[in-house]
Amino acid sequence: MVIRERPRSVQLRMAISPRSDATFSSQKSTPSESPRTKKFPLTEEEIFYMNCRAAYLTVFKSSLENIISKDQLYLALQHAGRNPSQKTINKYWTPQTAKLNFDDFCIILRKEKPTSKAELLKSFKQLDVNDDGYILHTDLYKFLTKRGEKMTREEVNAVINLADVNADGKFDYIKFCKLYMTTNEQCLKTTLEKLEVDSKLMRHQFGNHIEGSPERDPSQVPKPSPKIIRKTDQETFSNKGDTRSSLLSATRKFKTSVSFTITMGANGNRNSKLTEPNLIKDWQHVQSKGCFFLEEDGEIISHQYRMQIAQRSMVYLTIKPLNLNQVEGKPSPWLSVDTALYILKENESQANLQLVCFTELRNREVFGWTGELGPGIYWLIPSTTGCRLRKKIKPVTDEAQLVYRDETGELFLTKEFKSTLSDIFEVIDLDGNGLLSLEEYNFFELRTSGEKCDEDAWAVCRENFDTKRNELTRQGFMDLNLMEANDREGDPCDLWVTLHSMGYNKALELTEACPFVIDIYAEKCKPKIKAVHMEACSGQLEKAICKSVLSNGDAKVMDGYENIIVHTYSCDTWITSVIENKSDEKVIIHINNELSKNCVNNRGLNIFAVEVGPKSTMVCQHVMPLNERQEWIYYCIYSLIS
Repeated sequence: MVIRERPRSVQLRMAISPRSDATFSSQKSTPSESPRTKKFPLTEEEIFYMNCRAAYLTVFKSSLENIISKDQLYLALQHAGRNPSQKTINKYWTPQTAKLNFDDFCIILRKEKPTSKAELLKSFKQLDVNDDGYILHTDLYKFLTKRGEKMTREEVNAVINLADVNADGKFDYIKFCKLYMTTNEQCLKTTLEKLEVDSKLMRHQFGNHIEGSPERDPSQVPKPSPKIIRKTDQETFSNKGDTRSSLLSATRKFKTSVSFTITMGANGNRNSKLTEPNLIKDWQHVQSKGCFFLEEDGEIISHQYRMQIAQRSMVYLTIKPLNLNQVEGKPSPWLSVDTALYILKENESQANLQLVCFTELRNREVFGWTGELGPGIYWLIPSTTGCRLRKKIKPVTDEAQLVYRDETGELFLTKEFKSTLSDIFEVIDLDGNGLLSLEEYNFFELRTSGEKCDEDAWAVCRENFDTKRNELTRQGFMDLNLMEANDREGDPCDLWVTLHSMGYNKALELTEACPFVIDIYAEKCKPKIKAVHMEACSGQLEKAICKSVLSNGDAKVMDGYENIIVHTYSCDTWITSVIENKSDEKVIIHINNELSKNCVNNRGLNIFAVEVGPKSTMVCQHVMPLNERQEWIYYCIYSLIS
């Protein structure tokens, strides 16, 4: 983690805050290892999840509990060995945040790396005026109470009174850094030991070895069900060699396991299974655009729609990525993003929605559905698996120029920025009429600024920028952004906020959004469609996906636990698994995908675990091929560990 502003106060807060029974010790300590752990070393992923869980369970009774305040987030991050500044906390706990779950916590820990001893020393060295390893108490007091994230007098006194690191009016920051790192390690060791001692909590560990597991030949791998595995699959897996974590899973004392194997052929998803109805040119047609946006925490949000059908009619619905202007020689990553549309019927109220169908047939990038719909109100909820719309790890170093001044000093938009703004206009012009209504513009405003434009402000906008039929033209939208740059005397800061919110990186590449277009054809009446929300792809969508997979997928019951069922649905494009827990208690399921071939899942991990609440279902994972031109094999082991 990069230390910014006044990190000294943050480090010191951690040292004196009540985090566990651990105290300062000059002896370096590490998490304990059982003989079985030494025999089969844990993978980095397993260690990461085990440490995440240890930190979380030190603050909460269960990882089903949610973080519901900044203080809880701060405390949990401290237990995980992080040194969160207030700026860091505010980044993850915004005014719109109501709660964070265990998965959110793990995502944060991946982004916020533990502070190293070198970083600590460098931070304190800035206050060492004599360069002798000490900071005068008077200087320390001044810096910690007057600048940055200020500490109280009592907090500073507590630091100064630490006997091991203070003498003769000086603070020994070198010794403090050593003790700080030791304390972090001791806190982690303490939390892990608590999990090992408590047999109930011990079963909660991700990837830890449980004492008393029966000895097994480490070359053995749990065999898939003979009902669905092919001979060629068995040969493929037996030739994989020594996959450490997979063998590790085989030796654990899980209560029970179940596996799925599905082999998908190369280019299978290019088969044209989606066909247009005959005489569709005579059907009545409406269209609306929208967009999937990738949030900072990895969550995906999108427009959601209300559709009205006046009379019973055959209907043809499709969704596909929107084909914007493409820069020659540059790939357009959003065009490879999978899209789907779930159709739910409104019965009496918006809260009572019934899943009707989803667009499971595909022809190239188009996903669609054909069928008969009765009169009524329907909700259209777009969905993407998240396998391909994901955060990019590689940073972009070169920043595109957005504005420039001519020889007279007048400000202009660059050609590249104009092209990008034109594409953004295409995305937010939902009805595709070449103009922006107040309603369409407000979707853009809510996305980029979090606030809506009222009627009075819209009237001022119409007076100052080019409009037609009371709607903003493309040129008016350009001029609006130029005015924003002029208001800041050419500083493009606000323009970059807009671009990042719309999914663009510093090189003006659309990498964290996927615009799409929905087409609806009806044989006997003209359908109506209206975008009504822009929300997270969860809630109703999660319920719809679960219902669809339970209805159409293959089910396997955990041996000896008939209330725990794993459902798997596969189409040419992706595979979705849903875990159903019919019991009265929560369960923890360990998932291992390491023997899959040419696959990527939406969680970004080959090994992970999920908790499923009592009497509930949850989407476990979506899986897609890394390379569609090659065969891909989905091989997943689901193990009940609690």
